[in-house]
Parts: sequence; C-alpha cells; structure tokens
Amino acid sequence: MVIKMNNIIIRGINGPVITLPGDTGLSMMEMVYVGKSRLIGEVISMNDHSTTVQVYENTTGLMPGEPVEGSGGPLCVTLGPGILDNIFDGIERPLREIENASGSFIKRGTVVSPLDESRLWQVCVTVAPGDKLTHGMVYAECEETEIITHRCMVPIGVSGVVDSVTTSATARLNDTVVTLRDSNDKLHHLTLCQKWPIRTPRPTTERLYPDTPLITGQRVLDTLFPIAKGGTAAIPGGFGTGKTMTQHQLAKWCDADIIVYVGCGERGNEMSQVLEEFGSLIDPKSGHPMTNRTVLIANTSNMPVAAREASIYTGITLAEYYRDMGYHVAIMADSTSRWAEALREISGRLEEMPAEEGFPAYLPSRLSQFYERAGMVRALCGNKGSVSIIGAVSPQGSDFSEPVTQNTKRFIRCFWALDKELAYSRHYPAINWNESYSEYIGDLSEWYTKNVGSDFLECRIQLAKILQEESQLMEIVKLIGADVLPDDQKLTIETARIIRIGFLQQNAYHKDDTYVPMEKQLKMMRVILFLHKSSEAVISAGVPLAHVIELGLFDRAMHMKYDIPNDNIELLDGYFNEFEELLHGLTESK
Repeated sequence: MVIKMNNIIIRGINGPVITLPGDTGLSMMEMVYVGKSRLIGEVISMNDHSTTVQVYENTTGLMPGEPVEGSGGPLCVTLGPGILDNIFDGIERPLREIENASGSFIKRGTVVSPLDESRLWQVCVTVAPGDKLTHGMVYAECEETEIITHRCMVPIGVSGVVDSVTTSATARLNDTVVTLRDSNDKLHHLTLCQKWPIRTPRPTTERLYPDTPLITGQRVLDTLFPIAKGGTAAIPGGFGTGKTMTQHQLAKWCDADIIVYVGCGERGNEMSQVLEEFGSLIDPKSGHPMTNRTVLIANTSNMPVAAREASIYTGITLAEYYRDMGYHVAIMADSTSRWAEALREISGRLEEMPAEEGFPAYLPSRLSQFYERAGMVRALCGNKGSVSIIGAVSPQGSDFSEPVTQNTKRFIRCFWALDKELAYSRHYPAINWNESYSEYIGDLSEWYTKNVGSDFLECRIQLAKILQEESQLMEIVKLIGADVLPDDQKLTIETARIIRIGFLQQNAYHKDDTYVPMEKQLKMMRVILFLHKSSEAVISAGVPLAHVIELGLFDRAMHMKYDIPNDNIELLDGYFNEFEELLHGLTESK
C-alpha cells in the first residue's frame, strides 16, 4: 500500500484523540500512522482547518510536532487461513506473536503480521485455465484446522477468466495460486489472503429467512427462548449474574460451525479463563480441540479504549468472512456496554454534545450497524451461511431501563434477561422466564414440528402457562400464605418447582446436564406435563395432594435430568408407566 507523505504533524493530544492542523489531504476513515513510533490510528472527523484521529494504541509519550502518515486506505483486517485457533487484539494483531516479540506487555508501535506469512499450506486449486470467475467464487481450498476447510474466494470487485494456476501443492499466505485476467486485459494475482475494511459489511447475494434454530443444549433457551441461526440476542444482567459464563456455555455447545468470541473491555482474568477452557475442551461433534473452530479477540479493560471500539467490527468482519464460505458462525460480544463506554469516552474527548447518561447521540445507530450485520444469507459463491450475534449487556445495578439495554432491545429479537436473585440462589442459567422473550418462535415452528416432535410447541406453551400461573399464585402466597390455596393450585406450584429446578436449571459440570439434546428436552417436558395432568385427575377424584407428594414422584421427576443419560433417553419412557401405576393405585386405595 502506498504511504502518503504530506508533512502532516500533530497539533493537539487528548488521550487517544489527536488533532492535525490544516488541509491534511487525508480522507474520512483512513488508517494513519501516528508519531515516530508509527502508532495505528483512524481519521474520524475533519473540516477545512483541522483533522481528528483516534489512536488504537497508548499515546503516552506522544508529542505535538511528531509526524503523521496516511496509508491511503481504511482500517482493514487480513482474511486468510490462520485466523482460527488464534487470539488477536482489537485491531487483529496476534497476541501470541506480540508476546514473542515484546514480552508479556504490548509495546507501542509493535508491528506484527496478522497471519503467519511463512507457514506452508496444503492447497487444492478448484479452478482451471479458461474458467470464468466473479467476485466471491471459490478458487482454492486448504485445510485450516482438522475440522474446518478454508475456502479462498475471489476478492470483491475482481472478475475475469483464469489465466494460470499454480502447479505446487503447497503455498504461503502471499504466494500467487491463481492468475485472473479481467475484461481490460489486466492480470490479478490471487493469493491465499485478502483484506477487507472492518466497518463495511461484506456483500451477499440474498438475505434468507431465519427458519433454523441455533441449538445450544441449554433447555431454558432451546425450549422457551430460542434464537435462530442468523438471529440476534442480548444477555443483559448486573455484576455476578453469569453473562460471561452463559456465553462461554453457548460458545462451547451451540451447533455453529465457527465461534468468534470478542472480549470487549472485560477483565483480563476472564479472557485467560476462556483460553484455558477452550484449549482443554474437546468439541463433542468432532472429537477435536474446541480451538480448532474458535477465534478469540481480546481487548481487555486495561488495553487502549479506542481499540475496544474497533474490536466489535473486527470480530463481525471475521465472522462474515467465514459466513461467505458457507459456514454458520456465532459471534459472542462480551460486552457491548463496555464498547458503548468506549464510544462515550471518545465522544467526550471530541467535545460532542452528550445524550442520555452521557452516551453520544449516535449510540443507537452504532448498535444497529453492529446487530444488522447478522443474518442467514446466500453468499456470492452460492453457499448458504449465517452469522448469529449474541451480545452481553452490563447495565449498572441491573437497571434494564438504561440507554444501552433499551437501545439494544430495538435491534434484537431475543432477550435473555439475567436475574440477580436467581444467580445468588445458584440457579444457572439465571435467565428470568418472566422478563425474557423470543420473537423467533413463529419462524421456527415448522422446524420444531418436523425435526423434534409435533407436540413440541404445545408442550412449550403448557410449561410457560404453568410458570405464569405460579407467578400469579406466589403473589397470593406472599400475602396470606400457601395453606389457604386449594390442592389444584398447590399442584401448580409443585409442578412449577419441577420446571424451575428440574428443567430450567442446569449443571454445567454434570456430563449429562451440561448439554441436553432436543429429543431429551421434549421427553422431559412430556414427563413433567404427564405427571401434572395425572396428578390433577387424581386430586379431582378427591385424593389430597399430600398423598400424591408422599409417593415421591415429584422428586423423581426433578432428578431425571441426572438419572437419564443423554445416550439412552429411551429410559424416560418408563416414567409414564411408573407414574400411572402409582397414581392409579392411590385412586383405588381411596
């Protein structure tokens, strides 16, 4: 890339924001190199007498009068094999390579290639001379990890006829593997990598209807509040309610092909925990390490605040790249509140007029730009892929009326509200079933009926109804106690207790409860509802509820999640006969 030398110098420095005097000749959103250390920055505003740049590295020691150089293009990421099983900072610098170059702490101005340029890849070229290619089409493949095949695609804006292909079975990142001649007789050398600006969504052929759920193995999500592949969800919750752990669980077990985990402004020890857990976890689908399909972007709370703002866009761009290959990608953003705080800090240094709670007036538009990049699409190469976004929100004091949570709700269709009272009582996932919702139920109904069971949605409705009735009854219990309730209402409370503790609550450390297949979830619902209806019939025949409880059936149903292994869920069928016999005997003895 050509570097523009315009004798540009720094006039003012305000934290990560610097100002440049005069007509600099730079363009909006252009990447620049700041100071003698060549810190990476980006043009964010300009007028006829000054230009403002935000710097993505620590500006300590930077002085007025130091030079600034333009790069001639926007801030981009390098897209190619080697992204997976890697950890980057907010602007796609590999942290492992930085550690080798500068030690445990990132030195300012450290220049490291985003991807390993010396590594040899086994390449299979899928085109031949004379083939016509347009942008987005696949021209070569290589095995990026043991479970993911990397598909090299023609860069956007390039098309033509294949002039020549490499005869070598191996290639490095920047080696030419295909030569393309366009209509102007210009040759384009296609390598294993390409660049893309992080703030520009990658184009697609068609946006598809989200009709397939993202299976997470978490009963409260898959059953009550599902998210579609290509959908958007938010996990709001106060400190200690389990946002990060819920996202860890989703990243480990959801049926996405690739996971992009963005640690945006979170504590460094949490990202260390992610690295340790993912490094030791075996992917249940493939039997290979989880890191083989994961990329981590770490911009912790002690890293430069401007890079925190960029990390979200870096993550979604990497996700779109793999989506265009035909993969289903899930991106975990933890947390968008810290990202919004970075926007607020930079906005304050720019002396912009603040809006609600000091956040900039453009907060809603920035949130929409991020969440709108999710979706199920038909890629330019013809493959079907998706990007699902699950963003954590950290409202202070668990106040869901604050600006980030409220504006996020405008752009997402799945809201998983974490409850501090559930978390403090050790109920995980601590998702409040009364405040949460999913708008994907109607979109996914056909899939559930066809792939899980024709009665799945009806069972879900019955479970939700019992929980709702319990919520109303508990208001009465708080006032006058449970003794005054009739037995049928007491039964509703007992059944709701099974649903809450035996179904919605999961143990992430239990081998059969950390992930539950959809078939087992449906059978568990059937057992709970069968017990409820059978007990209801017995009570209506005049048998006291206390006699029903003495049979131990409710405790038996509550522990079936542990007693029945996931590889032998047919054992759940025995519960129906057992419950029916015991309850029938109770009726006859009366």
